[in-house]
Amino acid sequence: MMYSKIPLAQTLVSLCIAKGINHVVISPGSRNAPLTLSFSQHPKIQAYSIVDERCAAFFALGMAQQLCKPVAVICTSGSAVLNYYPAIAEAYYSNIPVVVISADRPEYLIDVGDGQTIRQKHIFKNHINYEANLKQDITHKRTILSETHQLSAEMEQELQQRVQSYNEAEINQALNAAVEKNGPVHINAPFDEPLYEMLPEPTVFPKVQSLVLEEEIDHEKITKAAAIWSNSARKMVLVGTLPPHTISKKYLEILANDPSVLVFTETTSNLRDDKFFNKIDQMILPIEKNEAMLDEFQPEILLTLGGMIVSKKVKAILRKRQPAHHWHIHENRVYDTFFCLEHFFKINPNHFFELFFAQTKPIESSYKSFWNAIKKERQQKHEVYLQQAQFTDLKAFEAILASLPPSLILHLGNSSTVRYAQLFEIDSSIELFCNRGTSGIDGSTSTAIGTSVVAEKQTLLITGDLSFLYDSNALWNNYIPKNFRIILVNNNGGGIFRILPGNKNTENFDTYFETIHPHTGKQLAEMYHFEYLTATDEMSLQKALQTFYDVSKQPKILEVFTPRIENDGALIDYFKFFNEKK
Repeated sequence: MMYSKIPLAQTLVSLCIAKGINHVVISPGSRNAPLTLSFSQHPKIQAYSIVDERCAAFFALGMAQQLCKPVAVICTSGSAVLNYYPAIAEAYYSNIPVVVISADRPEYLIDVGDGQTIRQKHIFKNHINYEANLKQDITHKRTILSETHQLSAEMEQELQQRVQSYNEAEINQALNAAVEKNGPVHINAPFDEPLYEMLPEPTVFPKVQSLVLEEEIDHEKITKAAAIWSNSARKMVLVGTLPPHTISKKYLEILANDPSVLVFTETTSNLRDDKFFNKIDQMILPIEKNEAMLDEFQPEILLTLGGMIVSKKVKAILRKRQPAHHWHIHENRVYDTFFCLEHFFKINPNHFFELFFAQTKPIESSYKSFWNAIKKERQQKHEVYLQQAQFTDLKAFEAILASLPPSLILHLGNSSTVRYAQLFEIDSSIELFCNRGTSGIDGSTSTAIGTSVVAEKQTLLITGDLSFLYDSNALWNNYIPKNFRIILVNNNGGGIFRILPGNKNTENFDTYFETIHPHTGKQLAEMYHFEYLTATDEMSLQKALQTFYDVSKQPKILEVFTPRIENDGALIDYFKFFNEKK
């Protein structure tokens, strides 16, 4: 293979490979040519070309999310790097190791009117775990720089060695931080022309610094917590976003069989058990104004795991009815979501439970049995309501989620999509993902496609029309597998805004909130060679779903059209139905 003549480019490639990075997403450009040529030709690198940098970053995020290891994204200088920001913010709050490598102009060209040049240092400083602002190689500075005119060969070699040592240390720290802190890092690499020169052999051999993975184990704090746990009859475990298979089954069984524990799991937690409470809003919304029931609900101890919580209602209630003790377990990040956090255990959850349950003892309690009876009643009413309900978003999601084949990888779009999914059971063999770090609609399709490229299983994205149209450049690549599927629920706008308080059915609301539109996915499907199917009612949806997941020569889009005006009313009536007398 060939190597860039620029030592910095060689160093970046060598250290990325040494750290196990073998998937690299590259957006076209000139300033990043030394990196593009070096990475794309290396036998240990799988390189992908994605033109749109915003899509490229979410594509890389999807791969890193699935592979559970860093994936690099590379772009040219200037505004290109700014387009990475939405995905970087998502990676930061979702603990996903994306490595941004941005090519930059030399320092002497910044703010002098040179093209495609902005201030790239510290550009992600608020949402990054480490930033490495590298130095330009002395041996690759153009002769117009006066500082290099009078250098002797010995002085140039000495200065170059200092630059090389600095760059090696910074790149090592950045790549290690991506793994140690499990999140995004930014490496800014300045290159001067010429950019395209190559060599048959490398000229630098960077040193590799080892990773340091540590836990902060406070045995005394765990022992005190175990004693409080053993004497509390009302305990709640609330699980936010978690990767699949995070918590050991033996610890889940302990929690599931404890009569003093309610385990509330969100769809995004990837924890599903008949003894858990898997439909939070179905339990919460009917009691939000019932003071007596809220008294019964309020736990003494709240133990939280994972990342962001989708349910706004459970957050509102637990902020109002705060537990006496709130403990959070996470390897990297602490969230004081309920404004009463007492302890943060920065430790792997399985290691925590191993130490914790060795010191706890059971206690008699009716807490779980009381809410189990309500859970059973809620499920019965859920089924009764749906049997007589008209076709809306709610009925569409019932049919879609019931159709999912086992062992699927399911990506959910944000806004109403993930919230509707919270109301239904999903097979425990399905691995579920959603960009809940920032909860934006901007990169759901790109993320799902990135996952599908490296996944061994079929990947399905369920998304809304605004999210799909917003991220339509996600379909502009050559890597989408034939078994990739998209279900597009089209209610002609931002339907979730009809559920929220506000004046509906006005010109202002239609234009600036709901953003009514006439567009469909048909033309995009044709442009990007997707098989395209439609459904407009329950019967046509059921028929389309019968063969939707079957082997095909093209990826598929199923567009489900639902009635814009009726959707919010059906959902509001659904929750009202739980409070109606039998």
